[in-house]
Amino acid sequence: MELEENYINDNSEGATNSEIFKRLNPEQIKAVNCLEGPLLIMAGAGSGKTRVLTCRIANLLANGVNPYNILAITFTNKAAKEMKTRAENMIGGSARSVVLSTFHSFCARLLRREVEITGIYGKNFVIYDSSDSQTILKDCIKKLDLDPKRFQIYGVSSKISDAKNNLLDAAHFREKLLTSEKVVDYDMKIAQIYELYEKRLLENNAMDFDDLIFVTVRLFEKFPEILEKYQDRFRYILIDEYQDTNVAQYVLTKKLAAKYRNICVVGDADQSIYGWRGADMRNILNFNKDYPDATVIKLEQNYRSTSNILNAANCVIKNNVERVAKNLWTDKSEGELINYAICENERSEAEFVTREIQRLVEEENVRYDEIAILYRIN
Repeated sequence: MELEENYINDNSEGATNSEIFKRLNPEQIKAVNCLEGPLLIMAGAGSGKTRVLTCRIANLLANGVNPYNILAITFTNKAAKEMKTRAENMIGGSARSVVLSTFHSFCARLLRREVEITGIYGKNFVIYDSSDSQTILKDCIKKLDLDPKRFQIYGVSSKISDAKNNLLDAAHFREKLLTSEKVVDYDMKIAQIYELYEKRLLENNAMDFDDLIFVTVRLFEKFPEILEKYQDRFRYILIDEYQDTNVAQYVLTKKLAAKYRNICVVGDADQSIYGWRGADMRNILNFNKDYPDATVIKLEQNYRSTSNILNAANCVIKNNVERVAKNLWTDKSEGELINYAICENERSEAEFVTREIQRLVEEENVRYDEIAILYRIN
């Protein structure tokens, strides 16, 4: 999936309108039909957002948009592959020309073509995975003669990753620390590690995963002609799981969409779970501030759960302060009632779970592989 291939807008295999809108509910149809301008789709759990995104791509193609001009971003390679397969099954060959990838894959491909202009990296730069990065960080900590027990790899890596996700290189990270009200010695040592780590990466013509987005944003800032090139290329942008974008991803997306403003984001602040790795759900909550003329569509019909589960979920989630109000509903049956137990401590909780598993297996003939345990703390 090279970014600069000359694709032909051939929709001869494309889906018909009846195929695109088949099995969509009224709100989903609105979302699929809203093709121009900024669009926020607040998609509750189990509301069919993947189908909506796929159908929206199909509808863009059916309305004459060149697949070369469409960019769809998901958060995992698995999700990207699934959506690509669905799109090809519905639309045909033209779907293969749509760029559908993760943020990191998109930036890696773009940088292979453009990064040499910076004079800092060669186009054959190496991408370090987490294991490679940790090896370099261990060497940096050792070279600076710091206590590895105090400066543990996971903590140091997390601090540097957070800085890059907030678009702070080593110099700006140090500057921010020095201008803060209280300078913490631990953080100043992290700044030293970051500076040496950054130097080592550059010496090796290497980037870590966070650099892929960080360097792309910096490239767009320093070379506006390259930014405009990709703005003209990707006139229609779709972003999945927008509630889980961090600062760098948000800035990248906003820059790409600035010229034509045909940006569609899909997500749900109630499902934001990645704050610990830099996700900022304010990105989705503030979408209307960034795009005051945005169309907002709520997908509230759930296709996954029974009404008893949804009613309980609605009662819990409505207590969140920062959210867009919505009410999930389903035309499924009420289903079984939800059971809950209050336990004195973690030991009694484990005992309760064990007894319940035994009861299900012995009295209701449930198999062990049909039972799942979800927990909040690892």
